[in-house]
Amino acid sequence: MGEYTVHIVDDEETVRKSLAFLLTMAGFTARVHESATSFLAVAPGLRCCCLVTDLRMPDMNGVDLLRQLGASNAMMPAIVVTGHADVPMAVAAMKAGAVDFIEKPFDDEVLFDAIKRAAERIGGPESDTDNAAVVQSRLELLSERERQVLSAVVDGKPNKSIAYELDISPRTVEVHRANVMAKMQAKSLPELVRMTFAVKRSEA
Repeated sequence: MGEYTVHIVDDEETVRKSLAFLLTMAGFTARVHESATSFLAVAPGLRCCCLVTDLRMPDMNGVDLLRQLGASNAMMPAIVVTGHADVPMAVAAMKAGAVDFIEKPFDDEVLFDAIKRAAERIGGPESDTDNAAVVQSRLELLSERERQVLSAVVDGKPNKSIAYELDISPRTVEVHRANVMAKMQAKSLPELVRMTFAVKRSEA
């Protein structure tokens, strides 16, 4: 799977070990860390690697871990995994630098694909360009109203708030959201957020 290491940060030992076993059996090189704090201690010396971190941990959550990595210039391509996902959390993770945000339970291939995407960015963000171009082409299929709904959804606003701001019914918001998901070919809201941020990164 290339010359890189996948670092797993999770406070639950069984989860750490099962993820490491899963990745090793799939051909990845994996290392485990029991907390965000212990990982931060070694992160500055790591090279050619990516990170898979749980979101909810007692000492420091996954988003704060990414922020600390960024502040210490030790940022690496990262995937945030959670069993309690919502759009604001996904947005916070992406703003903190996450490449992907995955909801539990997930298929093994979903994690493998996310790690491969993360690994493509080890050398820098340039590899986002092609993906961003695909997403941009899908964005161009959206109507003006669908773009407005997409923007509000990515901001983490609930349907009722979106309906109020756009002066339409909540049911109409649901229809627009469904259309956005279909046109963007997004299987989940976190995936939709990831797509949107891929375009933003390419424009930065």
